[in-house]
Amino acid sequence: MSKQALPRTLKWIDYPAARPEGGDVVLLHGLGSSAGDWVLQAPVLQDRHHVIAVNLPGFGDSPPLPGWPTISAYARAVGEAMAEAGITTAHVIGLSLGGCVALQLGIDSPQRAASLTLVNAFARFPLRPRAALRNSTRVALALMGRMTELGAWVARDLFPEHQQAELRKLVAERLAHNDRRSYLQAGVALARFNARRRLAEVRSPTLIVAGEGDTTVPLAAKEELARGIRGARLLRLPRSGHASPIDEAQRFNRGLEAFLEEVEAAGRLHPEEAEVRTVGL
Repeated sequence: MSKQALPRTLKWIDYPAARPEGGDVVLLHGLGSSAGDWVLQAPVLQDRHHVIAVNLPGFGDSPPLPGWPTISAYARAVGEAMAEAGITTAHVIGLSLGGCVALQLGIDSPQRAASLTLVNAFARFPLRPRAALRNSTRVALALMGRMTELGAWVARDLFPEHQQAELRKLVAERLAHNDRRSYLQAGVALARFNARRRLAEVRSPTLIVAGEGDTTVPLAAKEELARGIRGARLLRLPRSGHASPIDEAQRFNRGLEAFLEEVEAAGRLHPEEAEVRTVGL
């Protein structure tokens, strides 16, 4: 079967390292978002790392993929962007959609992933009644072209607290400006994604970040990742929802930096370190 054609190039935000002591970092955003979502992480990471925050195909100013692409196609596009940016291998960090793309990249191109950080991601989306209803609503709104309503609906779920009103407004506006087809493409790709049988193939040191208050991806799906990936770490954030890099930025950043420092100090986790360990903060 022929591979799907890649877009001519993806776009990214470049954050040069202040003190280039660590490896390169690639940041991948969630569904309906863009590279700008990492504004609370990139300036912290670029103290030691060269960072690129990538706009996935069809989001931000990146061109879309043709047809109905798979997550593998998104991962290949990211690999092409890394090569274009002069990055051979990197710590790949992804949220939700970006986490699934990072996981696929780690499976398909292990030489590119010095480590993986999978934030509120999954190996296969759990088909539970509540999740199915929520995603059916998203699809229906997108199909009808009601992106403003979709943005408001998703934003209320991501940031439900009174003190999160400004965040809710910003996210709703960003989601409302999504291209309808690109949003549907990525949503269908996620619905078709199934890496369960390939988790054991992951060889990169891996951190699983789990917002325990996430109503989009259940905790069990993240625990499945931690069990299935050899030597994976599990960082649980009790007060966080689906947007952990935003709603628990300080705890998330501390856990991420500690993980990257350990990976770089050790080179790679030893194979005998196969048990799932919980990262405490």
